Amino acid sequence: MTQTDGSDGSPAPDGPQGPAGSAAPPTKLTATKERWAQEGRFLTGRVARPESERLPPGQHLVRNWPVLDLGLQPTVSPERFRLKVFGAVEKPVILDWAAFMALPQSHVVSDIHCVTTWSRYDNPWDGVFTRDVLAAVWPKPEARFVVLHSHDGYTTNLPLADFAVEDAILAHAWEGRPLEAEHGGPVRLVVPHLYFWKSAKWLQAIELTVADRPGFWEERGYHERGDPWREQRYADDP
Repeated sequence: MTQTDGSDGSPAPDGPQGPAGSAAPPTKLTATKERWAQEGRFLTGRVARPESERLPPGQHLVRNWPVLDLGLQPTVSPERFRLKVFGAVEKPVILDWAAFMALPQSHVVSDIHCVTTWSRYDNPWDGVFTRDVLAAVWPKPEARFVVLHSHDGYTTNLPLADFAVEDAILAHAWEGRPLEAEHGGPVRLVVPHLYFWKSAKWLQAIELTVADRPGFWEERGYHERGDPWREQRYADDP
């Protein structure tokens, strides 16, 4: 996994700089991130995996990108796009396309792993890191989970700690091009360390919750978390 911060794709600097290299005064966003670091918020204990462990058990590599959905592929133009972030947050927002694109733009390359046993390496994404969205809405201390709502009626749930990992991104582009509707465009979530059903397509709303609430597939026997390296496909998998 590689990532950069900034709209020009350049590597992130060590920190914000003011005139003549002096440290810039802290903003609400930087102060929030510093507080999370001090509190150890959203740490999941993930570590970089050696190449020999890159492919989760039971998976096979593909070069194409298979399309799986519930039989409906909604068409959402940038003009109609709205992303609601609400629930256990201090500052709920509804972002139109301009407001979403005004958030810090980032680039990341990651692998994806589908519960139907295919994996695809080295996918380049452009979008907004989930941590930058969270910094804008200020999660309440009691927030522990996230429920994602899609335009096709799909929902899925995951722990806030998984939603907020460093390489999770709300992607609007793949391989340098706008994300196609069949793959979840204009905006989808990408959480590389969980099975891909947790990365909701056609994202319409992000709801932070205090208690866990099962989504579409979780109510139909799939695992609450979905860790590919532990083969957490179904509810009774440890």
